Amino acid sequence: MLDVKLFLFIIVGFFWGGLTAPVSIKLAGLYGIIDIPDARKIHKGQMPRGAGLGLWLGYLLMSVIMSAEIPSLRYIATGGTLIFFCGYLDDMCSLSPFLRLFLHMIAASLVVVPMNFNPVVSFFAIFWIAGLTSAYNLIDGMNGLCISLFIASSVALFVLGEDYAVIYTGAMALGILCWNFPAAQTFLGDGGSTLLGYLFASHFMTSALPNLRSVKVYEFVLLLILFGGIPVVDTLTAFTRRMLSGKSPFYPDKKHLHHILISFTGSNILTVSIILSLQVLMLFAGIQLYSRIQ
Repeated sequence: MLDVKLFLFIIVGFFWGGLTAPVSIKLAGLYGIIDIPDARKIHKGQMPRGAGLGLWLGYLLMSVIMSAEIPSLRYIATGGTLIFFCGYLDDMCSLSPFLRLFLHMIAASLVVVPMNFNPVVSFFAIFWIAGLTSAYNLIDGMNGLCISLFIASSVALFVLGEDYAVIYTGAMALGILCWNFPAAQTFLGDGGSTLLGYLFASHFMTSALPNLRSVKVYEFVLLLILFGGIPVVDTLTAFTRRMLSGKSPFYPDKKHLHHILISFTGSNILTVSIILSLQVLMLFAGIQLYSRIQ
């Protein structure tokens, strides 16, 4: 039977994302929030960034409406607001990566602390939320890539716990994707990409994790890696590569997975398709592991 609630969440989210994107484009032009090409970027021309504004406003509105039904939305929306403004400000004037990480940890704590996990689980949970927040920002280097990975992750999370809030956010992202892929008219910006990572990670903690009756530490860590997917793997690889070469793990480069693949394929669409397929495989493995230890 048709799930009317699910259908409405998808439709409303999709049109919200699609209709707010041109508003964010206009605001980006007015306030100079423009992505200018440089040696480590793939795009050629200047591009407005800040499409995450619609995501943040849409999520905030939804959280106000549904907070009585889902109390955790209050904590996620509060942390998401901190994440969004941190990234949005970074789009206008670069912030220290250490300051961003500190703020990401605070936002993650807002979600994890009220859940009363044991100290070990709480540590991994806060670290993972903050890490995935940054990982989605780092993977956002190609049209449609970050958004498509988030949509796939949202669907997987809905399969686990029927989290309508995250599927609504995924639908908003799908609406924005129409303005970002294959030919981009706007970018998410740091505010949008970090917000996507934070929202997925937070909803995983609040909707999926509490359903686990008992889980070993190694199973928990593996679960986080699988659901973190390609953004987590790519970030860990990038940080390791940079530190081994004697550089700061936050030093930007042009050696991420999407950079390597596009040098071989020469196609944005094919590169996104390959990475998305790998993401789906990891999410499928995560669902299987979750079902086994639930």
